[in-house]
Amino acid sequence: MSVRKTIAFLGGWLLCMVCAMPVRAADIEGVRVEDRIALPGGTALVLNGAGVRTKLAFAKLYVGALYLPAKQAAAEAILKDGGAKRVAMHVLADEITAKELVASLNNALAANHIPMELALIEARLRQLNDMMLKVGVLKKGAVVTLSYLPASGTHIHINSEERLVVKGEDFFRAMLRIWIGDKPEDGRLRDAMLGGDGSVRLF
Repeated sequence: MSVRKTIAFLGGWLLCMVCAMPVRAADIEGVRVEDRIALPGGTALVLNGAGVRTKLAFAKLYVGALYLPAKQAAAEAILKDGGAKRVAMHVLADEITAKELVASLNNALAANHIPMELALIEARLRQLNDMMLKVGVLKKGAVVTLSYLPASGTHIHINSEERLVVKGEDFFRAMLRIWIGDKPEDGRLRDAMLGGDGSVRLF
């Protein structure tokens, strides 16, 4: 075999080996956060960033993760992009009541929108609130995901069970501002979701 053919063969072999490597994951507070996921229909997303949502600087509530088609550090660019996305919440606290979570999310929505903007999604937000209140309590280890698919809207799953689908890109964009808006629930989590958390460890 010539040198050129040998190099080509080795290059192809190395490429196959790289493609065959298992998907990496982030290890955050003992929670395994996948580095790549596929939404229903096969849409592939990558982990843009993940971190811990804390309360009063010490109580760890959940690990929040943001998935996008490609990594992006600018919040405004993410909010303007109408493509598929996912926010995942992995509960760390022994339990979080749905009432507490709904109150926290609604407070963050109010902080990041003017009343006219909230009025446009009020009925759909009420659907989400009603669904969450019926859940009652989220125990440690529970996973809540909000997955946006342009063709159908925001799919909300709790522990892999679909609980609600809400139409409209504007609804998901409003929800996304809870985490990466100008006045997020948690500034450190916002930075982490935008890829700025050096504590995320890949293995």
